[in-house]
Amino acid sequence: MGKDNVTFEEIFKQNERRIHYYIHRLNIRDPHQEFYTEGLFAMWNAYEKYQPDKGPMATYFNYTIRNRMIDLMRKQNREQENAAGYMQAQQTKIDDGNYYRNGAFSYPVMKVAESEGALYDAEFWQEVRGELSDNQWKWVTYFVIEGMSVKEIAEQEGVSVEAVKSWGKEVRRKLRGKAFDEKLESV
Repeated sequence: MGKDNVTFEEIFKQNERRIHYYIHRLNIRDPHQEFYTEGLFAMWNAYEKYQPDKGPMATYFNYTIRNRMIDLMRKQNREQENAAGYMQAQQTKIDDGNYYRNGAFSYPVMKVAESEGALYDAEFWQEVRGELSDNQWKWVTYFVIEGMSVKEIAEQEGVSVEAVKSWGKEVRRKLRGKAFDEKLESV
């Protein structure tokens, strides 16, 4: 049964049930006939590309229709995952505690250093400053007080990101010590 003797309409009438079979077999709900259309298109492509010396046409139809439907399912799943990821990112942005909302607009909350000194205890920070080197104090000032990222600090100071990270490690090590805790209690 070569395609030379038979038109696509005749082939379609004989093989339309294959499309329905794979929709059912793959447990696909197809209210908008997307999968049916994809199966019909796959059948048309298989009809056009069919080579009789490669095997039976029915096997080629089955293979093509099934795989095109699976590809469409994967595409739709990927689109749903991307949409869900985007929605999650937007929801996180809305729910993030670093913004306040006024109507439909959201504005970033001011950094600690900008907020009139309410959380800035000069005596505490002077005590901390006395225990640290210049670079370690830069890390405290930029990272802790002003909220800059490690990368931003490295760019501003003209050093590597690893250098800024090492400043932070040393600060944490010094501030974790028992001697510093005793000094803070006396303040």
